[in-house]
Amino acid sequence: MEYKIVLTETEKLAMEYVALDVQEWIHNSAKERARLAIDEIVKLAVEKFLENGQSIPGSKDEIVLAAYANGWIISAKDKTLEIKQLVK
Repeated sequence: MEYKIVLTETEKLAMEYVALDVQEWIHNSAKERARLAIDEIVKLAVEKFLENGQSIPGSKDEIVLAAYANGWIISAKDKTLEIKQLVK
């Protein structure tokens, strides 16, 4: 999956002030946040697998996919939509 961002000249200069390589910094930031989210999801899903007496898949990728498939987690977008529905 590929994502693209656009920085203003001022944002670019600001990033160059704090990062040796802006592209690498952005890449590493996104990858690290994804890694943290994967770890959170795996922890939650493993607890659910154990509660339900189910076998735990062999990889983190499979665990994340199973967590979504079982409805144990939902995307931030879907959470936001659910909250908006409750507020109405």
